[in-house]
Amino acid sequence: MNIHSLPFFTFVTFMSDKKTRILQATEKLLAMYGFHGISMQMVAKEAGVAAGTIYRYFEDKDDLLHQLHDHILSHVANKITQDVSDEMPLKKRFRTMWLNIWKMANQEDAPLINRGQFENLPRRQGQEQHQLEQKLFAKVNQLFDEGKASGQFKQLDNEILSVLSLEPSACLARKHVNGVFNVSDDARDAAIEACWDAITQH
Repeated sequence: MNIHSLPFFTFVTFMSDKKTRILQATEKLLAMYGFHGISMQMVAKEAGVAAGTIYRYFEDKDDLLHQLHDHILSHVANKITQDVSDEMPLKKRFRTMWLNIWKMANQEDAPLINRGQFENLPRRQGQEQHQLEQKLFAKVNQLFDEGKASGQFKQLDNEILSVLSLEPSACLARKHVNGVFNVSDDARDAAIEACWDAITQH
């Protein structure tokens, strides 16, 4: 992402933008053709860069896909925790995250997410990857940890709590976007309450 020349900040910004274009082009092509249907040459053409330029940032196709996974993951984490603060009551934090996922899934700037294909994207295995994901989603884990510590949430693993409460937002949004099921504002709010109810103690 960084090499020197010309004014330093100008060049770093230029190179960062180029890498971002490559990642965005890859995501778009994957959504259209799948993993086996794209080549580095196709990515370069879509991104508007020379084929050799890609190898300044990525070792090979596998490295490109791994970095794309982390790039999208970072994008998702930032979107989910937007406007969320530690001072908010638990339920307000939860509702804000749920709606952030809903809005993100309704946007057109994340084709792999919108088509439900992100889960199939190759990702690195190992402790380093796990630590990265824990760092990116620290606010989500904090929400669940605080809820369990206060006795408000069920004593379940955070992954299970997420599946029960936050992930339905993306699933429902995709059905809404694809015209499978029209979700009114009232129905959406009822879904939020049902998801909250699924993880709270009774």
